Amino acid sequence: MFTLIKNADVYAPQPLGVQDILLCNDKIIAIEPNIAFDFPEMTVIDAAGKKAVPGFIDQHVHVLGGGGEGSFRSRCPELDFSQTVKNGVTTVVGLLGTDSMTRSVENLAAKTKALNEDGITAYFLTGAYEYPSPTLTGSVKKDVTFLNECIGVKIAISDHRNSCITTQELARLAADVRQAALFSGKVGVVHMHTGRGKVGLSQVIDIVEHTDVPIKHFRPTHCGNQFEDAVKFADMGGYVDFTTYDDASKSAQQLKQALERISDHEHITCSSDSNGSMPKWNEKREMIGMGIGSISNLYQAIRALVQEQGVPLESAISLITANVAKGLEIYPKKGCLAVNSDADLVLLDENLDIDTVFAKGRQMVDGKQVLAYSYFGK
Repeated sequence: MFTLIKNADVYAPQPLGVQDILLCNDKIIAIEPNIAFDFPEMTVIDAAGKKAVPGFIDQHVHVLGGGGEGSFRSRCPELDFSQTVKNGVTTVVGLLGTDSMTRSVENLAAKTKALNEDGITAYFLTGAYEYPSPTLTGSVKKDVTFLNECIGVKIAISDHRNSCITTQELARLAADVRQAALFSGKVGVVHMHTGRGKVGLSQVIDIVEHTDVPIKHFRPTHCGNQFEDAVKFADMGGYVDFTTYDDASKSAQQLKQALERISDHEHITCSSDSNGSMPKWNEKREMIGMGIGSISNLYQAIRALVQEQGVPLESAISLITANVAKGLEIYPKKGCLAVNSDADLVLLDENLDIDTVFAKGRQMVDGKQVLAYSYFGK
């Protein structure tokens, strides 16, 4: 099936000017100023006045829902597939959070497979907050090696809810993931929930400085909780991930600060923590309230970064496209608009609102109206 998108102002994410984009099934097969091509039943979209950007990648999503920190009734709901595409997200990485008692890696793997069947691209991380890590096969190394969608492990550090993993244990976990990555040809990430605790990123920095585990495997997230450590870690060559919350302006301010302080902008990413619990704690670490993350926060922060902080669109959009794809080692298949890349793209209107979304060549959103739903959706 062919789709021809005409007259789009293309950000690939680098600006290419006004171009036509030709899709064939799930791939981009041409990007040229004027594509003269016709085929029976081909779909033609006039994108004049719209900007075309790569589909967004959200690498921290509680696809099963997070929570459970305020009793069983506080368990957050699962990710709604239609909300994913409505907000321009065409690739997700699912994970568990604090709760691995009422949520399991088996359920996480099943939900990931369902999202792939629904039409986006989905991966997952084995493990959860605690150590030893919960797994599907009985081993983190086996999960990463043999489960196609599993690209690494989740762990929590510097947080009053974690398992107080030691530096040696964290180094061993990273070594296991590295070996599995070599066996399976995957990136092999140790994705670390980073809280506001006393140790910050000191354990990770110590491992990088005193062992042979490459820094690329360590991926701290929620880096706004340990901003100075995150700057140091990025300057050492690591990737740092910032969470976008429901206050888009505040998130944009933090991202602008990161762009100003960190020299290698390609190593800065952001993610939504969608469907995760957002507990509010007092000084005694007693929970006094609960919120829930939304996948809509991801792009809203990027738009605020452009409109309120004056960051060029190509630089802002890279934080949720090319940078993430390079970090996950799925670039240029994902994260860019290029010939032979996956046909994941978003059309933005004159106000930078999401207008049209394609995932693997299938149109998911048209004129801000969702076209694709999960099995039990619309």
